[in-house]
Amino acid sequence: MPRKYESTEKFLRPDPRFGSKLVSRFVNCVMQGGKKSVAQAVVYEAMDLLKKKIPEKEPLDVFTDAIGNVKPMVEVRSRRVGGATLQVPHEVKRTRQQSLAIRWILEGARGKKGKPMCKRLAEELFDAFNKQGSAYTKRENTHKMAEANEAFAHFAW
Repeated sequence: MPRKYESTEKFLRPDPRFGSKLVSRFVNCVMQGGKKSVAQAVVYEAMDLLKKKIPEKEPLDVFTDAIGNVKPMVEVRSRRVGGATLQVPHEVKRTRQQSLAIRWILEGARGKKGKPMCKRLAEELFDAFNKQGSAYTKRENTHKMAEANEAFAHFAW
C-alpha cells in the first residue's frame, strides 16, 4: 500500500535508506549537475539533523508532514477575458501540489546563505513541519491570492 504523500510516477525507484519514492523525488530535485550521490548525502544529513531536533518522531514522518503542510490546495492562473487579464483560482492536482511544495522548500533553503546546504534544508523542513518559514508563507500567499480572486472562479476552464 502506498504511503500518504507518495508520487504516482511509474519509473521512480524508492530511495535506498527510507524506501520512499517521495524522498527519491526530493533527492532528484536537490541534485545539481547530475551528482546524485552528493544530493543524497545532503538530504540524508538533513534527515539526521531533523532526527536530532525532533527525537520523538521519525525523520521520514517529519519530512512527509513538512511536504504536506506546504502543499497548496488552490492556485491562481491568468485568464484573458474581454481584454482584461484575470487571476482565476483553480484546484491543484496532487502531483503538482507535491512539485510545488518541493520547489518552494528548496527555494527557501537555497535562499539562505552562510551555512551548509544540509543545515539550511533541515531548518526549512523543520519550519515547514511547524507551519512557518518561507515555503509555508509562499503557500499562504497563494491561498490568499486565490481567496481574493474568488469572484472570478466561474471563469475556470
